[in-house]
Amino acid sequence: MAEESEDGQEKTEEPSQRKLDKAAEDGKVLTSKEMFVFTSLGMGLVLMLALGQVVPEILEMWGGLFNFDKVDDIRSFGVDRLRYGFWLVILTTLVVGIPLLIVSLLTQVAVGGINFAPKSMEFKASRINLLSGLKRMFSMKGLVELAKAILKVVSLFGIGALVIYSHLPTVINLTSGTLGSALGKIGDIFPILIGAMLVALLIIAAIDYAWQRHTHIQSLRMTLKELKDEFKQTEGSPEVKAKIRRMQMQQAAEGGRQREALDNVPSATAVITNPTHFAVALKYEAGEAGAPTVIAMGKGKIAEQIIERAAEAKVRTLRIPLLARALYFTSNIGEEIAEGLYNAVAIILAYVYRIDRGEVLAEPEISLPPELHFDENGRVEGEG
Repeated sequence: MAEESEDGQEKTEEPSQRKLDKAAEDGKVLTSKEMFVFTSLGMGLVLMLALGQVVPEILEMWGGLFNFDKVDDIRSFGVDRLRYGFWLVILTTLVVGIPLLIVSLLTQVAVGGINFAPKSMEFKASRINLLSGLKRMFSMKGLVELAKAILKVVSLFGIGALVIYSHLPTVINLTSGTLGSALGKIGDIFPILIGAMLVALLIIAAIDYAWQRHTHIQSLRMTLKELKDEFKQTEGSPEVKAKIRRMQMQQAAEGGRQREALDNVPSATAVITNPTHFAVALKYEAGEAGAPTVIAMGKGKIAEQIIERAAEAKVRTLRIPLLARALYFTSNIGEEIAEGLYNAVAIILAYVYRIDRGEVLAEPEISLPPELHFDENGRVEGEG
């Protein structure tokens, strides 16, 4: 039966990648102690076989600590021996410790990856909670750990006993020879003993890895609701995504209308710009009823094309940023301008009419109602 969450829903879904990443941040990564034991012991056996030819030299080096043939200065004798012993410890650590460290790191990389999680070092009261500790001891995980320990002890002792029993005559006769011959016989038996134990440890490590992976994934399983909530957080809710798609479609359609309206620019009465960010082409026939009409408008590249076409058609272009933004954000192509812009546009069109007749006039100053003062993002200036 699947585990249940706090709200009673069953955790039946596989953990998402985001859940796995979050668990890694908290220090929850897949690991296997038995795999570490197997690889470390395996590397130990490799080192023993690799260093087997130099064992006499190594023993001779350590034996130098107990060489008392000649002492010239009793005061420096202890210091020299201490330095020599310290050097031997460092050398042994480098020769043995570094390969074991590398193997341990590679084992964790292969099992669950290396992860540095500062959160896992934070204090948690639940770690010292007696009740929680008893629950862990008598939980299914605790029983499995106990079974693994029993299996490991029984199998290793059993294999060790079989190997020693098969070489019992040699073991019994160890005391009948010299120390060197005894060490040589032990050196022949020991790799066999370790190799046999490694086979048992490999089986135990494989079982442990499978169990640890199962419990790791099981602990991170999610309910269907958690999976949906996470999808909404990462991908956005369907409502928001639908709204974004509608806005994108509207913008695409608006862009299409603006490009089609570029052909109307040569017939415009005037073009109002900001100076290149926005451009609005207006048309008005004197004596006709109604307000001026927006026949083309755009921003960015569209605005640049409107200005270029107006220059080719010798349509008067005026740089009035405030009016250009107000026209752009309150008008639609093919429709009349907003009522609040009547006065300002009338002043500009009258100015264009008189300029086109050859009069020399200064460009008039215009004013707009405060609610028509837009910035380049379409927000009313002065509002938050």
